[in-house]
Amino acid sequence: MPNPEAPPMAEKTIAEDLAPPPAEDRPAPRLHLAKLAPNREDRLFLVLSIFIGVISGLLVVCFRVVIEWIKILGLGSAPHAGQYRLLYIPAIAGIIVGAMVQWIFPQARGSGVNQTKAALYIYNGYISFKTMIGKFLTAAIAIGGGHSLGPEDPSLQIGAGVASIVSRHLNLSRERLRLFAPIGAAAGLAAAFNAPISAILFVIEEVIGKWSAAVLGSIVLSAISSVVVMRQFWGSEPMFRIPSVTLRDPRELIAYAVLGVFGGVASLILSKALGWLRPRLRNLPRQSHIFQPAIAGLLVGLIGFYGFPQVMGPGYEVIDQAAHGQFTWTFLLILAMLKILATTLSFSSGTPGGMFAPTLFIGAMLGASVGTFEKLVFHQLTGGIGSYALVGMGVLFAGFIRAPLTSVFMVLEVSGNYSIILPVILANTIAYLLSRVLTPVPIFEVFTHQDGLDLPSMEEQREESARHIEDALRPVDVPVVSASDTLARAAAKLRERTGESPTREPSVLLVKFDDGSWYVLRVSELDEALATLREDTAVKDVLRPERAPVLFPDLPLDSTLPHFARWPLLPVRNRAVKGLLEGLVTSEDVLKTYQQG
Repeated sequence: MPNPEAPPMAEKTIAEDLAPPPAEDRPAPRLHLAKLAPNREDRLFLVLSIFIGVISGLLVVCFRVVIEWIKILGLGSAPHAGQYRLLYIPAIAGIIVGAMVQWIFPQARGSGVNQTKAALYIYNGYISFKTMIGKFLTAAIAIGGGHSLGPEDPSLQIGAGVASIVSRHLNLSRERLRLFAPIGAAAGLAAAFNAPISAILFVIEEVIGKWSAAVLGSIVLSAISSVVVMRQFWGSEPMFRIPSVTLRDPRELIAYAVLGVFGGVASLILSKALGWLRPRLRNLPRQSHIFQPAIAGLLVGLIGFYGFPQVMGPGYEVIDQAAHGQFTWTFLLILAMLKILATTLSFSSGTPGGMFAPTLFIGAMLGASVGTFEKLVFHQLTGGIGSYALVGMGVLFAGFIRAPLTSVFMVLEVSGNYSIILPVILANTIAYLLSRVLTPVPIFEVFTHQDGLDLPSMEEQREESARHIEDALRPVDVPVVSASDTLARAAAKLRERTGESPTREPSVLLVKFDDGSWYVLRVSELDEALATLREDTAVKDVLRPERAPVLFPDLPLDSTLPHFARWPLLPVRNRAVKGLLEGLVTSEDVLKTYQQG
């Protein structure tokens, strides 16, 4: 669904930027090796997933180290209001990043999520080495320089880039090349978050769109491998330490439900701000794109210089402080609003960086603010400020990113606190449903249309009502004979049915075997057998060895399509009674069912 607020793009679209180089500029795939060893890919697939996870984990660790190093070098270890470096460091970082993106790494712009989806669905998993390096450098400079962005989304694209490069150099098939992009994406995101389950769920929810047995095992292996590598450097402790939550009174869930409503409204504000400003800045003359990140960095620096340096960068330390009740509820609410402004400026300017960390920051500030206020008014509430901050993180993630399953497990993994699951599920569900009502188009889909891409909407795919065989089922209206019956008996059955319905002569007979299997016998086959064989010949002696496919009413309707090339109609069986038919389905029935919507 296109975004009605997004004006037509006057500049080169990101679809053109993302396109792989011309064939003459890159090596042609050497497919002849795969043909010589058809089982080679199957043997390598799982092993490569582990290798990709290890390499992605190492790169993400380096990415985080570079971000921290740039931050300390530029902004200092403890930036505070009134420092002039807060003004010029983000601006300098912005002009460097703007020039790099404009002249050297045009494919590095954006968060990385849509770019990875484009690689998967448009370019057969192709992400160039140049793009991966560009994302690493530009995002590290921008985030370390104080722009209000996060490292998680770029880490996702960096991991996908690793997978793309590895798979291309091993001469894998086009199908395998596509599968490796989400495998690397899960590895990069898992290492950035220290949360393998959340990374797996997000890649399935937002990148792939559905569960796939062919890739799930590899995604799990790559995510776990990358997290193991990351924990060798950063340790296994969760990002935030929050005391366990004890719900002594179920009525306290009302307080978390209120937080879910606030989260849905905040998601609306952030989505509308980004959806309004981003296309307008992109439609400005192309020469201005070099300076937009610098101007955005200066504005963000002004916010920090005049009293709120907490909004600069990812803000993980501030989230931890808010979770331990170190701010007043009014200050927390101001931080949430200013973070929305700073993130909108940074991201809309084309600065490479992710939306995950700002989303968590805004949600934590909002949650801690609501929790602090409610505890001041209702002293009987037993939940700590930290629990409200954690729930707030999940609430905004569910409402803004629109990945409901990921939002629940993300909160559990980054806190290591599984006692909070009931408030998280309640608040996240309310925020997600409210966000869907207020903003029908998810934010990543808004970005997709603004960038001139046409990628599948994962939310729409999840909401699609699947058609089943039972929707196209018709009664058994053709003659049925036993496999042990004679050809004469089969011909008699056919004449009986023709006499009952003279206007509709059956073209097939159903043959039932003692083991419950079925065969669809064309009348032309029966006539040929009667012309060449004795009438007392058993029907089973003239049939081909294959049997009709085993189908049940609850199976997807499209599972019937491959079989119509061989069978004119398909018998549909009962799951409980062996050999019992529920009905029949033909290709005409299937087509009519799909046409009816």
